[in-house]
Amino acid sequence: MGSNGGVGLVVVALLLVFLTALVESKCESNPVLFNFGDSNSDTGGSAAGFGNVFPLPHGRVFFHRSTGRLCDGRLIVDFLCESLNISYLSPYLESIGLNFSNGADFAIAGAATQPYSTNPFSLGTQVRQFLHFKSRSLELISQGFEGLINEEGFQKALYAIDIGQNDLTGALGGNSTYDQATAKIPIFISEIKNAIKTLYANGGKNFWIHNTGPLGCLPEKLSLPRKDNSSLDPYGCLVTFNNAAKEFNAQLSSLCDELSSELKDATITYIDIFAIKYDIIANYTKYGFESAVIVCCGYGGPPYNFNPSIRCGNPSCSVCADGSKYISWDGVHYTEAANAIVASKILTTDYSKPRVKFDYFCTT
Repeated sequence: MGSNGGVGLVVVALLLVFLTALVESKCESNPVLFNFGDSNSDTGGSAAGFGNVFPLPHGRVFFHRSTGRLCDGRLIVDFLCESLNISYLSPYLESIGLNFSNGADFAIAGAATQPYSTNPFSLGTQVRQFLHFKSRSLELISQGFEGLINEEGFQKALYAIDIGQNDLTGALGGNSTYDQATAKIPIFISEIKNAIKTLYANGGKNFWIHNTGPLGCLPEKLSLPRKDNSSLDPYGCLVTFNNAAKEFNAQLSSLCDELSSELKDATITYIDIFAIKYDIIANYTKYGFESAVIVCCGYGGPPYNFNPSIRCGNPSCSVCADGSKYISWDGVHYTEAANAIVASKILTTDYSKPRVKFDYFCTT
């Protein structure tokens, strides 16, 4: 069999894993999902909160319009919602035309665990927004409103957190040394700890925690000036950035272990997104991609087609004809095709600690 046939079989197999998980979802109650994070899982919060415009070609696949997602189509969280047979999460900050019966998305593009001047929607702020959402929902239910999440729904819900990439990017910026940057990681982890404990104190028992991906493989980071290629690993990724991500992930994993022991009746599932994404990049041809690091929607041409001053959405940008052949959509975010593979791997439970199915929270 030729190489193209082998690639096709791998892609089909991965999609079958995803579709099988979708069909086999055995939720006995209405699945409710609350998501907290950054642009990796922002379904429109930045567009609603800041009025940011992410025009076509963002959203050109599947939605065929701009949706406020920094992607050509669906995000990982969208595929996870599909596996539960629920609608995509509505952004909390959107003011009209929403359905919150299955939860809400508090993620905001650019958000970090720490608040900063250009983006106040830190993880702590998102959690406080959730507490307001919960209080208001229960208040309206007591007044006779229907179609809202009740107390039982909040208790059984899954609370997903996917944040930290922007913290690491900020810490590694400027003239900071590696040691100076990684010395800040405990502060980031502490904010995630506070978020989980606050949600737990307010009835949450089911937590789904994504670690951060391989920063050093993002074209945005690879396009930074460097003297030579000695700082790259065998797959063309920046070692320093990836090592910082690994250190963040190690501390996040330890936090999840700690809280799993401390918080009674809570299930805290840690997902190794780094391993999933790095495997896709290292073995990109196996998954049917033409390049691991060339941007689909960008400017500048090879080797990365990324220019920080001319980003996707700028009329000067070139856009690839077929995003399914690219991992990187805009230099920072993944294409729908790559997101679909990440989601399919998440659903196998091979990258989960403990190895529970994504729908565990709604099957009892």
